Amino acid sequence: MSAEAKIIELGLELPPAPPKGGVYKPVVIVNNLAYLSGHGPYQSDGTYQTGRLGEDLTLEQGQAAARQVGLALLATMKAELGSLDRVKRVIKTLALVNSTDDFADQPQTINGFSELFGQVFGDAGIGARSALGTNVLPGNIPVEIEVIVEVE
Repeated sequence: MSAEAKIIELGLELPPAPPKGGVYKPVVIVNNLAYLSGHGPYQSDGTYQTGRLGEDLTLEQGQAAARQVGLALLATMKAELGSLDRVKRVIKTLALVNSTDDFADQPQTINGFSELFGQVFGDAGIGARSALGTNVLPGNIPVEIEVIVEVE
């Protein structure tokens, strides 16, 4: 099943593609690889989720934020590529989690993103991944994710 059809079948609502927050390109394509800049949990109402894991957000709330980042990344891919069906597979994901020093569940937090991409793209949606903790992210967002995908 195509990724576009899977979005409909799953009943997913993509937010608008997030506006740029600086001087950069949301997507750069080199040969058959699309490099997507870091995204936060951009919501359909034009706001970002905020909070810090281990302080004012639970693991489950962090997973929901990571899933929302995934939806924002899908929105950008669709806007920039024209169709999610151009995505052949996920190559690499780099995820940052805004967390306290004693919060150690960054990989489990980012599973919210990875599970979404697995639902949309199947096994091709699961690539290599790094999940790192950091003491702060722009605008106090809980999660920032960048991804490299192979495109047709």
